[in-house]
Amino acid sequence: MAASAKTLTREKPRTEGDWTIVLPRRGKQRMNLLKTRISEQEQSWVPTDHETNPDRESKLIRKIQVCMKKVESSKFFCTLMDQIQAPEIMHYILTVLGSESRMQMVIYGLGSIESYEPPQFQLVVAILMRKRFSWIGDVEVFDPILSATECRALERLGCSVLSINERGCRRALKPTLFFMPHCEVELYDNLVQANWKTGTLHRILLFGNSFKAYEENVSVFKNSTLVDSGKHVLAVGRFTKEFGINTVSDDYFGAFHDMSWHFFMVADGEMEGAAVCEMTSEDSNS
Repeated sequence: MAASAKTLTREKPRTEGDWTIVLPRRGKQRMNLLKTRISEQEQSWVPTDHETNPDRESKLIRKIQVCMKKVESSKFFCTLMDQIQAPEIMHYILTVLGSESRMQMVIYGLGSIESYEPPQFQLVVAILMRKRFSWIGDVEVFDPILSATECRALERLGCSVLSINERGCRRALKPTLFFMPHCEVELYDNLVQANWKTGTLHRILLFGNSFKAYEENVSVFKNSTLVDSGKHVLAVGRFTKEFGINTVSDDYFGAFHDMSWHFFMVADGEMEGAAVCEMTSEDSNS
């Protein structure tokens, strides 16, 4: 699979707009699960509403600009920037970068930036991070519910909107920051699985739901559903260095609570000996 999907093109819309997780069947089909997911992601996507609305687009841009000023001057954002620039986290960021000077940013699962404030906060933080740090390169965005107007606004804000629903199965062929606030566990699991045995997990910096919290949920509540849908998320824990963020203010709690930076400290080929099914079955039976 290519490292990057094509940007938005105007084609006949498809109906498969939601995040779809293909569940394994018996026998050989279980072995083909990842292949099935990857082939599904090759299906193109366009907004179902076809046309942009210039008035809505301009209004949305103004709304994002106001939001940007609010976030940039907030204690929350200052605290977040200080955390990223702390020596320990910068050490891990430089490790992900390796010999590269920049890493691309891929944003999954924002939701509607026109309708809700939390997605606006999340988008603005991503844009401000790119503005603040020279090691962040191009920004690509995808959410199946984005409207044509929202896509056009994102492009005006300097982002590329993907024309393919990757369902999180992007292989990090180069250093990549995956910005995935409050996504479903299946999406994180798809990302980890896609990079599990390809020697590419160490090229990922993930900003998203706390993997430690998922582990605690399974341990305390014996959540068998989470074990089934997040087996790779749970299994990768022993290879993960995680740093939780501080929301500081109630204004940003809804958009960023329980978020963490995740670094996967593995070398090429190290994941080949890790047995996902065995590890997660032990968790579910404990």
